[in-house]
Amino acid sequence: MAALKSSLTADLVSGATHVPSQFIRPEHDRPNFDQVIQSSDHSIPLIDLHGFDGSRRTEIIKQIGLACQDYGFFQVKNHGVKEAVIDNVMAVAKEFFHLPASERMKVYSEDPYKTVRLSTSFNVKAEDVPSWRDYLRLHCHPLEDYIHEWPSNPPSFREDVAEYCKKVRGLAVRLLEGVSESLGLDRDYISKALGKHGQHMAMNYYPPCPEPELTYGLPGHADPNVVTLLLQDDVGGLQVLKDGKWLAVKPIPHTFIVNLGDQMQALSNDRYKSILHRAVVNSDKERISIPTFYCPSYDAVIEPAPKLVDDDHPAQYRSFSYGEFYGNFWDKGLKNETCLGMFKTN
Repeated sequence: MAALKSSLTADLVSGATHVPSQFIRPEHDRPNFDQVIQSSDHSIPLIDLHGFDGSRRTEIIKQIGLACQDYGFFQVKNHGVKEAVIDNVMAVAKEFFHLPASERMKVYSEDPYKTVRLSTSFNVKAEDVPSWRDYLRLHCHPLEDYIHEWPSNPPSFREDVAEYCKKVRGLAVRLLEGVSESLGLDRDYISKALGKHGQHMAMNYYPPCPEPELTYGLPGHADPNVVTLLLQDDVGGLQVLKDGKWLAVKPIPHTFIVNLGDQMQALSNDRYKSILHRAVVNSDKERISIPTFYCPSYDAVIEPAPKLVDDDHPAQYRSFSYGEFYGNFWDKGLKNETCLGMFKTN
């Protein structure tokens, strides 16, 4: 167990005054903070979901469509997930990462298909330079299939995380209906395309970093799933690529950041794009973020929606299973491009 303890970033770098050499990115692949747009005037759209299931639905769907088309990212408020549910999951995540290493390591694994696992970086076997992060990955739908595998320490972990998972799943389904309608598709088109649906979440822990300009929490990447709902704490770190420039997304308490994944780009036949984003670290504070990845089931077949294919918009992707896609994504590791090119029709 001693060897495993040292494999977690938080334990390796505790008390470090310099970034250990294995974490230092090549000069051409560093955050370049002076080139990042920090202004809130240039951030991703914030959409108020109040009235989404009633009087403002048409207006909100139009806003969702514009955000998906122009950014691939947006934030939502008045989303229906109670602040207490959000606060509880953030608190229990922090509590988990503050447990002794011996306790955390009970769920450590490098197997990407394990349904509960603590690991570090992204895929340590496929990376030249590891990322400055640890994460706890959990499968969470259907909940009853997985909850018994989750950590039982902290004591409220299963209860707090299960409640959060249920509420976020409800929000994800509502948002997918809105995205579907914004494309001119039936409200349930995307939901039906996902097969039995999959839902995973990660609790990301980014320790303070003495030289944040030398490394990443996570380098630029696109998500392989359909849609991601991200909860961040009050420590900024998310950056989104827009028109060749990185935008810093400042945290807004109790909001969710929504971004489209590769499967949405394929389903929409490139009408909407899966956008590169990254996580940077800082020298003062630890950071926790909790993304929920809403996915097709592994056997679901993904292809452009027939209604979005015509003579002017030929199909950009062949049919493929999500399991085939995810296997390629994992083996490649996080790179500055998506796996979608492997599934293009030409």
